[in-house]
Amino acid sequence: MLAYPLLFGSLGFWEIVLIVLVILLLFGGKKIPELMRGLGKGVKSFKQGMNEVEKEIRDVEKELDKPADKPEGNGSAKTE
Repeated sequence: MLAYPLLFGSLGFWEIVLIVLVILLLFGGKKIPELMRGLGKGVKSFKQGMNEVEKEIRDVEKELDKPADKPEGNGSAKTE
């Protein structure tokens, strides 16, 4: 029996074929490429967002690791 336990749980080859046929019947051949294109754009957008978040985190880490060049004050406050 051909099964993909890590990818599809306990679904075998014929179960996957049946699911694909039902999807084809429900959506039709023309609608599926549009759905996949939308799914691809969504995944691409998600990955781009994740990369931006990771870049922000790295930038903050660099900022925190960078030693302070000039102290902002000497501890005494002047008021006029």
